[in-house]
Amino acid sequence: MRIPNKTVLLMTGVFVDIGLIALPIWPDYPIRLLRLVVVLIAGMVLNAIGLMGAGDSKFIAAAAPFIAPGDAGLLAYIFGINVLACYVTHRVVMRTSLRNMAPDWISWERTKKFPLGFSLAPTLVIYLGLGILYGA
Repeated sequence: MRIPNKTVLLMTGVFVDIGLIALPIWPDYPIRLLRLVVVLIAGMVLNAIGLMGAGDSKFIAAAAPFIAPGDAGLLAYIFGINVLACYVTHRVVMRTSLRNMAPDWISWERTKKFPLGFSLAPTLVIYLGLGILYGA
């Protein structure tokens, strides 16, 4: 149940490179980079008080610059539905032979904890996919 540092560094690097091409240099690009820092600090605080895992905090911070400022409500909607779908999927797979596809995943044994990262990545993919399909 880990989100590797190289994953979030790669996501951040993609934004740093693509953001220079896709966004106006001023003010959008630096504001989105600042959002990454602010979300990372907030995530560190939430992790320190035990409300969120470190990997989840890093992933959310790395994803933050990709989210348009006016899309917070849409993102919350996508995330809410996705968490529910991923939770149900996780619990069903945990109790079936499909579990054998990842037999050593620690999440199967931690029944009181749900791996939030399991729903974070698809949320970002769905959000970005909707952006590609429907534009700004």
